[in-house]
Amino acid sequence: MAGCVARRALTVGSRWWSRSLTGTRGPRPFCAAGGAGAFPPVATTTTLRHLSSRNRPEGKVLETVGVFEVPKQNGKYETGQLFLHSVFGYRGVVLFPWQARLYDRDVASAAPEKAENPAGHGSKEVKGKTHTYYQVLIDARDCPHISQRSQTEAVTFLANHDDSRALYAIPGLDYVSHEDILPYTSTDQVPIQHELFERFLLYDQTKAPPFVARETLRAWQEKNHPWLELSDVHRETTENIRVTVIPFYMGMRVAQNSHVYWWRYCIRLENLDSDVVQLRERHWRIFSLSGTLETVRGRGVVGREPVLSKEQPAFQYSSHVSLQASSGHMWGTFRFERPDGSHFDVRIPPFSLESNKDEKTPPSGLHW
Repeated sequence: MAGCVARRALTVGSRWWSRSLTGTRGPRPFCAAGGAGAFPPVATTTTLRHLSSRNRPEGKVLETVGVFEVPKQNGKYETGQLFLHSVFGYRGVVLFPWQARLYDRDVASAAPEKAENPAGHGSKEVKGKTHTYYQVLIDARDCPHISQRSQTEAVTFLANHDDSRALYAIPGLDYVSHEDILPYTSTDQVPIQHELFERFLLYDQTKAPPFVARETLRAWQEKNHPWLELSDVHRETTENIRVTVIPFYMGMRVAQNSHVYWWRYCIRLENLDSDVVQLRERHWRIFSLSGTLETVRGRGVVGREPVLSKEQPAFQYSSHVSLQASSGHMWGTFRFERPDGSHFDVRIPPFSLESNKDEKTPPSGLHW
């Protein structure tokens, strides 16, 4: 049976993929439940095929993209590692890693409940643990297919001092958790379509992975480090809806003779159950070191009321907040609706808004 190939269709995010598995003892099964595929812990060769449109009568065909590798349980992925996002299904490439502190409120804690304070909603003391994230580029061919589930222009920067509210984004730049990466290899010398791929990476067939950092990538990383850095990640689950928040400091601007500090925050909502739910409302509490406490209520998020289902379990977006103080806190709830019309609130884990102590001028453009 060696040489037999098992083929099954795999749904990852909103994309269709195919894996061909060849093992030393014949076909091996694999998990495709919930859109997040997994590998059996055995030696296999796995071919990744991508569904694309062609100008043919039959419409869509599968194209070979590469060969899956066994995901790393320990250690980090290197610059140039190709991957498929296990949740949103896009192809990407790793630029460099970030070591973040993950504050997971779902992890059992021996600490007793504390009284409510301006920094949160009366919850447990949470100790952070080191967790690896990656700065990545998204394949431009996949952006149209994920735009309803994850923003592809979510990494934003303050533009310049002339307009304190002006922002610019780098399309197709993302942050990915270690467990979201399904690594693969490709014989294509330009396997990812992104305007920065060849400016940042150089093909070198003697290396593994065969894409190494150019000096432009190292210089860009160093110059923009304060505004790219991912340091803290906050996570909490309520009624099988997991909320993950990552805040980023963007810099300070002077507006009407006062200092205004800016942050962006990325939020992922994940439905860990099979029941369909829809986000209806958001309720934020924003505390500033200056002593102000602001309440913000509204419909949905970023103009949407996403549905989270077994087929489409996740939604990710970014937004911004500004304070007239160098630090503060945010927390709140999302209100979800079930198919029967009932509602329930999902906690947003409290997180700090901290400014960089070594204040520098944010970039006014894409620096190399």
